[in-house]
Amino acid sequence: MEKSIAIICGGGPAPGINTVVSTIAKTFMKDGYRVIGVHHGFKGLLADNPEVKIFDFALADRIFSRGGSTITMSRFKPKDSDFKADFFKNNKIKLLVTIGGDDTASTANRLTKYLQKQELDVAHVHVPKTIDNDLPLPDRNPTFGFHTAKDEGVRIGNTVYEDARTSENWFVMSAMGRSAGHLAFGIASACHFQMMIIPEMFNKTKITFEKLINIIVSSIVKCKIKGIEYGVALISEGVFHFMDEEEIINSDINFTYDDHGHPELGNVSKSHIFNYLLQVKLKEIGLKVKTRPVELGYELRCCNPIAFDLTLCSLLGIGVKKLFDQGISGCIVSANSNGDIAPLFLKDFEDESGKIPPRLVDIESDMAQLFINNLFFIQEKDYEKAKQYLRDPEKYDFKKILNWN
Repeated sequence: MEKSIAIICGGGPAPGINTVVSTIAKTFMKDGYRVIGVHHGFKGLLADNPEVKIFDFALADRIFSRGGSTITMSRFKPKDSDFKADFFKNNKIKLLVTIGGDDTASTANRLTKYLQKQELDVAHVHVPKTIDNDLPLPDRNPTFGFHTAKDEGVRIGNTVYEDARTSENWFVMSAMGRSAGHLAFGIASACHFQMMIIPEMFNKTKITFEKLINIIVSSIVKCKIKGIEYGVALISEGVFHFMDEEEIINSDINFTYDDHGHPELGNVSKSHIFNYLLQVKLKEIGLKVKTRPVELGYELRCCNPIAFDLTLCSLLGIGVKKLFDQGISGCIVSANSNGDIAPLFLKDFEDESGKIPPRLVDIESDMAQLFINNLFFIQEKDYEKAKQYLRDPEKYDFKKILNWN
């Protein structure tokens, strides 16, 4: 049987997965390899009868610019006791390519070590994927899919902002981002939203719902002072990641809870939570403003990649072959700002505790400070005019809320 490579996809979708898969398939087929896409991630790879997709040029060529993933994805994380070598033996696999996050990469490293003990020489190269842009790549290079997700978010954001202007409403929008605010920052800045809230802004104070809502009220009132009766406030869902669980449980929101008693945040719309709490606050202070929730979530994950990601994902796909030909294994493929391919290893990213700390928005950078200072919010000079709407305007002073004074 001819030599083969296997490709699996872990985690959630990101624009550009098909571009990576297509490029890898074309590049390896050119060199006489059989390319096998294995559905359902590690679960499929370790199953008795894996569901597979054998690539030919026509299939690879058909998918390269499509969103989503032609190889079905899975979040399944196997234990060492789940490992078996059958698939690799039966198909003469020389290389396992994983596309996913750091969990997928570390699981594949464990699996290939197991295969070595079974006297199977299977190389492994990982292609990192996240629309959150929070992997600390060299040169602050973006993770693939981020720019496409941002582009789609801006397209939706501009439409929502037009609605705000047209109907003189406020919209409370939330955007994905597990612990970093890159996506929300990029969308809000590009759309000229009146307010954005990202977790990195709370570098000098704890995140609470009261602070989040008071910041939005600050923006609404500043706009009113300026004669603007509409706006959009975008909040990164990453704020939940840094919030005390007690704060979430005591928020008056009916969450469902997992087996460990933790609120299941994935089951609720973050924008609805923020909008509901904002409406409670507006009624409490007697401010009549119509607000509507908009969630920017799954809409961003499977759209067709834009040119930036088509190029980046093609480069990473070809880069997998380059590293494999050089005999480099157990690594992450990476391209620097010059487009040079280099291997990275999980240990390059890990902190002392073995965890990969997320790359956050550099809140002290010129870019962040300039955009933040151009948002709409109450400052000391606005207190007098704000008193027609608020009894205690200093409570809504943006920089005091964030302890930035």
